Formats: sequence, C-alpha cells, structure tokens
Amino acid sequence: MKNLVQKQKMRVAGLCLAIGMSAVTVAHAQRTTTAVTDFAKSANAAPGVLNGSVRVVDNKGTVKYLQTANGLTTITNTTANVTTTTWQLGGSLTDNTYIDANGKVFALDGLALASGSASTNAVAGSKNGDGGTATGFTLLVRDEATGEVKKLLVSDLIKGGQTIVPVATTATAATYTNPALSSDINKISVYRNGIKLLVTDNYTLAAATDPLVGPTLTILGTGGTTANDDDYALATTDKIEVQWIK
Repeated sequence: MKNLVQKQKMRVAGLCLAIGMSAVTVAHAQRTTTAVTDFAKSANAAPGVLNGSVRVVDNKGTVKYLQTANGLTTITNTTANVTTTTWQLGGSLTDNTYIDANGKVFALDGLALASGSASTNAVAGSKNGDGGTATGFTLLVRDEATGEVKKLLVSDLIKGGQTIVPVATTATAATYTNPALSSDINKISVYRNGIKLLVTDNYTLAAATDPLVGPTLTILGTGGTTANDDDYALATTDKIEVQWIK
C-alpha cells in the first residue's frame, strides 16, 4: 500500500513538473526582456471562474499554483467535473508579445476564403463582436520598424489617380510631375485623345530628384527614341490622360 501511495505521488509530481515547465516556458516566451518578472497570483480556480490559479501539491507536500496569462485562458467547469480546469488559446494580451519563427514555418491552416467586400469604415482597436458599425474586410500587415501586426484598408494598399496634362502651343513634348507617381513606368498608362501610347516610343519617365516633386513623366510629340515613333507633334487641343497606380 505504501509503495502504491508513493507511486501515485510520483506521478502527480511528474505531471506538476511538466505543466510547471510548460508554464515557465510560455511566460518567458512572452516577455520582451531577459529579466525575470513576477506574475501576481490569480484567485483560486472555482466552478465557473475564468483564469483562476489551479492549486497542486508536489511530492514533498508543498502547495503550488499554476495559472495562465498574456493571451491564454483557463476555464473551470461549472457543473460536471467541477474539478477540471482547461487551458486554451484566447484572451487579452498583457505584455508585448513576440514569436520568433527563427527560420521555421509559422502558418494558419483551415482559414475560410473571404468573399465579401472591402471595408471602408474600419477603426483602430475594434474587437470581435464589440457592437461596432464597421463592416467588410481589411488586410493584416507587418510594421517593419516594430514587427507589430496591424490592419490596413484594401484601398490603402494600392493607390491610383488620373489627370489630364495640358499641352503648350506647338509643343514637341509635355511633362508632368507628381509625388504620387510611381517610379516604375510599368505602373503608369498614358493616353492621347483616348489612344493608348507606348512606353519609350511615346513617353518616358525620369527618376525623382526631389521626393516632394516626384518623377518626371515626358509625353513625346516628336523625337521618339525608336523607329515606331509616329513623330506627331502635340497640339493644344490634344487630351493627354495619365493614369497611375502606386
């Protein structure tokens, strides 16, 4: 009988040690400094209590407590098996939290495919089911300066614009500058009186020397750089339309 009791105690102690080591690892992973910071003890777990401390006894009879923090939740059953407390993902972050993938794959499987419209009224700090009025979908992006995950309106991911460039009298070329223009000529389309012009043959792009001014787009009337240049001088009646994305 004595040996049986000792074996049971050893099993409990082993379980406590495993859970304790897991809890310590989780706590350390969420801390942003190497210094050890104490966690305040939560109220004892009781039926229906969230995030209560689970009391255990090791093989020396020492009373210890296991608890969760920083995005994890413990739930103690209210009726059946009231001595059962479950650890699960979900909860409020109490510390800045970083997970270092360290060259490993970090993935979420089983995600549903969004089929709705993009959000136009998303706000900072909104929560699931908080009764807000925001609708639609936003994108999750990473702030490279801090590593923080933030949300972004789809309309802010790709910006574009359109303008009509005036043509001076007897102009052989017309120029247009705008800090909103992309420095990639493949993201710019130019039309003359509704007809799409060709890159290099009919317009060129020079890199910006001043970011406040932006790149310089030149629409050629004469003096194109290839044999395909039509050499049609620009007229003041021409409608030069520039479309861009960035």
